[in-house]
Amino acid sequence: MQEAVAYHERHKPQALLISRGGTIEAETYGEDFTARKPHALYSGTKSFWGPLALVAQREGLLQLDETAGATFPSWRENPVKGQITIRHLLTLTAGIGFGGLGNAVPMYEKALAVQIKDRPGERFTYSGIPLQVFGAILFEKLKPLKLTPHEYLHARLLTPAGVEITSWRKLADGTQPLPTGAFLTARNWLTYGEYVLAHRDEFAECFSDTRANPRYGLCWWLAPAGAPPDTIYASGSGGQALYIVPSARLVAARFGGGGSFKHDAFLKRLNM
Repeated sequence: MQEAVAYHERHKPQALLISRGGTIEAETYGEDFTARKPHALYSGTKSFWGPLALVAQREGLLQLDETAGATFPSWRENPVKGQITIRHLLTLTAGIGFGGLGNAVPMYEKALAVQIKDRPGERFTYSGIPLQVFGAILFEKLKPLKLTPHEYLHARLLTPAGVEITSWRKLADGTQPLPTGAFLTARNWLTYGEYVLAHRDEFAECFSDTRANPRYGLCWWLAPAGAPPDTIYASGSGGQALYIVPSARLVAARFGGGGSFKHDAFLKRLNM
């Protein structure tokens, strides 16, 4: 563990917390950072939506293998878009091209108008647009409950987990993006990881790979070479990460300021 902490501190460190069995064994903050300071998760925000989709499936709100066309007739009438399922969207195998990251996240209407570049299920392409399409579907399905996707996220996942989001950026139309935008403290980031660890059987479908990418599930990255095979993690630009190793009962939450930080190098040291 000390090797992992040392590696973190060599790569623009801001915060690192490591817990084992619910007990914090390491907690360190950079000179310009504090325990109370919230940090952007960037694409680490994606990790909320796979578990939430499973909650929504359990509640009968949706099915992972239903098509987006079941909600949007314009997709149903398109021979390629008509094949795209919610599972394709969340595993980033919908055939949608690269884009929708950082400040370029499109609003729902623009995301729905996207052109498809590959046949669904054949290629993994890292993109924020599929999450926005999922958000548009969820927005429609939640209308009878008078909830937005983010209100549903808080009610069904974050509040039960004891996680407090400090803020969430907004798009030009006032909606909040799904693939990015959440700000929270390191303690809350760790708390979310501990909740996912405690409910890993409930969320197990998030941690199954696809033919297109054996390293990615439903909005969660899967174990890199050299890490315990049950390792899962969330990743955001600049070295933001949330690692979970169920076999070691271990969770690590990390904030960083960029640089050359590598997940596999950190995990190798964490599990020495």
